[in-house]
Amino acid sequence: MDATAGPVWGRREQQDFRSRVRGTLLGAALGDALGAPVDGLDIDAIRRAHGAAGITGPASAHGRRGAVTHLTQMTLFSVDGLIRAQVRRDTGAWHPPTDLHRAYLRWAVTQRDWGPDERREEDGWLAREEWLYARRDPPRALLTGLGDDTMGTPEAPKNPGEAGPEAAARSAPFGLLVGWEPQLVTQLAVECAAQTHGRPAAYLAAGGYAAIVHGLARGESLDTAVQRALVLLAARPGHQPVTDALRQALGAVRQGMPTPERVSRLSGEGTAEGLVAVAVYCALVGEDVRHGLCLAVNMDGPGAAAGALTGGLLGALHGETALPPAWLAELEGRPTILELADDFAMEMTQGPALHGPAASSPAWLARYPRGGEGALTGRPRETGSPVERARP
Repeated sequence: MDATAGPVWGRREQQDFRSRVRGTLLGAALGDALGAPVDGLDIDAIRRAHGAAGITGPASAHGRRGAVTHLTQMTLFSVDGLIRAQVRRDTGAWHPPTDLHRAYLRWAVTQRDWGPDERREEDGWLAREEWLYARRDPPRALLTGLGDDTMGTPEAPKNPGEAGPEAAARSAPFGLLVGWEPQLVTQLAVECAAQTHGRPAAYLAAGGYAAIVHGLARGESLDTAVQRALVLLAARPGHQPVTDALRQALGAVRQGMPTPERVSRLSGEGTAEGLVAVAVYCALVGEDVRHGLCLAVNMDGPGAAAGALTGGLLGALHGETALPPAWLAELEGRPTILELADDFAMEMTQGPALHGPAASSPAWLARYPRGGEGALTGRPRETGSPVERARP
């Protein structure tokens, strides 16, 4: 292979894709940061703290304005794992869920250690970003699901009763695999969600959300993307809570002006399927990105997850230039997010020019090493999942 081979996409297509990748990751982070100050509060408490309109822009959380939570941290490690999966494919190893599991284990290390360990060369560059070592209230399910080297699967998931939205909220990057078929994107998100969230509705909500992002990243309308996700989910056992929630979100669009109370009803108990429904609804009825995000976070319950899920949809739909500039100026980690987004876009559009079985860019392999087991797992490569068998 010629390691200097040219791009495999046209310039216009590459620019559009990069804008959507940036939009997805920045939008999810903006929503996360907007919701962080009101996370877990009910509507009345939000109004007491921020006025009758609720929160309308960045506010202080975790000691600063624009701070993100564990949701953004894990989303970035999802991207890192996807790039590493592509790079490792040169070796003949092809099992993306394992590469994502290793990425999530690297995130788990950031929650235990004080800072990066420069001796772990296999970590790549993202795990050496010091700001990611801040512990931002990760729920127990994430820490226990990634507390050892055993990888959960849909057949043997970690935390079988866990219904929360955290796995769905880290799943937007799977939807950016625009060269994959939608059913494979859904399957990969499901397999990776089961590593921490074992209730079927929770991991199917992650798969459905990834499928919706995938449609948007391919240029579909939001309604079309949701309809496609409903079809994909309908064939899977246990889909009913997720498909019912999505249909309720579509129906709520026709029920009058959006209100925090209506958004809270869609959220229900704050489950994964409820929060994905909130994201779909707010993205559909929002007048612009700012309005849609504010609708999502001003409700009862997990505002950070609602904001992150909604931001991912709006960013994939409209691209980075639709995001509020003043909010971006305060966003924690924006340089890292942009750098990772551009790396992902470059890998997906020009991967053969960066690495291959015969020749590779040393700088790229230093950023995304082909190894990765290190001291984190030591596990043999998993085989036989639908994602591996399909080899997109």
